[in-house]
Amino acid sequence: MPADVALDRLRRLDPVFRSKQAIAAGVSWRDLYRLRDSGELLELSRGLYQLADKAGTGYIDFVAVCARAPHGMICLNSALAYWDLSEEIPAEVHLAVPEGSHRPRIDYPPTRIHVFRAETFEDGRTVVALERGETFWISDRERTVVDAFRLRHLVGEDLAHGALRRYLGSRPKLARVAELAQTLRVWTPLSNALNVLQG
Repeated sequence: MPADVALDRLRRLDPVFRSKQAIAAGVSWRDLYRLRDSGELLELSRGLYQLADKAGTGYIDFVAVCARAPHGMICLNSALAYWDLSEEIPAEVHLAVPEGSHRPRIDYPPTRIHVFRAETFEDGRTVVALERGETFWISDRERTVVDAFRLRHLVGEDLAHGALRRYLGSRPKLARVAELAQTLRVWTPLSNALNVLQG
């Protein structure tokens, strides 16, 4: 198949698509690999592609990881960076999946998998739609702050306190934070930190 015909078929797919979607659209494996090797197609992760001329989103790693694990959500250090609650730039994508679900193995982009309780997993899980149509799931600002406190042994006390300080400086929803902190059983340390920061 000529490259322009294959590209035309791929343009009808979502901005980020799986190889099986390309095959279903009539693009052969050989054409898929040829377009990848020529640079017309970017392989974001195993079996996950994007047309090179549609690339450009700053959060393509999040899109790729969530496409590989659609039941998960970006969390902890990655979510802190996304919501501007930390100046740290994580070296890997932090992804939470609910306990009892499949734990994906994602080598690229480098990904750290966290398992969160299934009964509270959906609390604060939100979808982000980017301008080119890509989407990914992430913990919202309030859940991100609460998770940083809940898992401060992983992210570090300084990062958790710094995230709370930054959060308080930008449209805080303290009732929602308190509700989540109680649900996730971390209200005592978080309320103590709030008292210090607001005192």
